[in-house]
Amino acid sequence: MLKLDHLTVIAPSLSEGVSHVRDCLGLGVPFGSRHDYMGTHNHRLQLGNSVYLEIVAFDPEGADPGRSRWFGLDNQEQVRADWDEGRRLRGWVANTEDIDSVLSIHAAIFGGKVALPAVDPTFSFTIPTDGSLPCDGAAPSIIDHRGDSSYIATIPDLDARLSSFTLEHPAPTGIEALFRELAIDRPPVIVYGPRLRYRALIETPAGLKELT
Repeated sequence: MLKLDHLTVIAPSLSEGVSHVRDCLGLGVPFGSRHDYMGTHNHRLQLGNSVYLEIVAFDPEGADPGRSRWFGLDNQEQVRADWDEGRRLRGWVANTEDIDSVLSIHAAIFGGKVALPAVDPTFSFTIPTDGSLPCDGAAPSIIDHRGDSSYIATIPDLDARLSSFTLEHPAPTGIEALFRELAIDRPPVIVYGPRLRYRALIETPAGLKELT
């Protein structure tokens, strides 16, 4: 069983990502952490039901991780192109307690399991060899928190709650079949659209807002 873990805004820079989410939701998402093991950094915000929002970007002051970064962040030209096209809520992550079983069947989609941090790892994450988004972002990245749910309490809660999560896709039938095979709990609702695009409706203290 896979479950919705978090939504990802993949930004050319953290400042642009934070500004976009503020424009959409009217909320300033607090800083999260620097991923010294991945050369990236993020801001995070709880969305209720152990789901959260992550704004993630290449860290220009970070060290080279010695492998492909997650979320396609090595390809900054593509990140910028997607951003300028308005595809900013660009993907999502699902969690599982048995990442090896998923990869035994679907390694071609999700890539390999990476234990992070490399020294004294606390979770595992799937990353394709080239670091690209699985199925161009239509499929989730997968995380295994190794039975530790305490991380959610460290994420700021500004009373934002996920109301709905939608994926527009030019071939929705195939993506729906993949989600069924993966037995995903709370996947995005899939509708036809000419280009892969995510939309999330989020209840905020100022009312229902859309994040794209």
